Amino acid sequence: MANIASARKRARQAVKNRAHNMALRSRFRTSMKSVLKAIRAGDQEGASTAYRNAVPVIDSTVGKGLIHRNKAARHKSRLNARIREMGQA
Repeated sequence: MANIASARKRARQAVKNRAHNMALRSRFRTSMKSVLKAIRAGDQEGASTAYRNAVPVIDSTVGKGLIHRNKAARHKSRLNARIREMGQA
């Protein structure tokens, strides 16, 4: 355990920040899974709606520094490609 006051405060902040980051990361993963679930079900309309709801969540995760912007772009691109692919099949 830290002895210096500033180190104790830092430890308290780290616990709080970790809980916050875990909640945001969970929200990000849930939004991704909702799109994938609709794609697997073959529901293009539902997948498009889920994708539109997921994009702001993905972008806000980038803004908060949880994931890199290239990772977000990759996820959005792949999800969108799979949704477009459903329309052609």
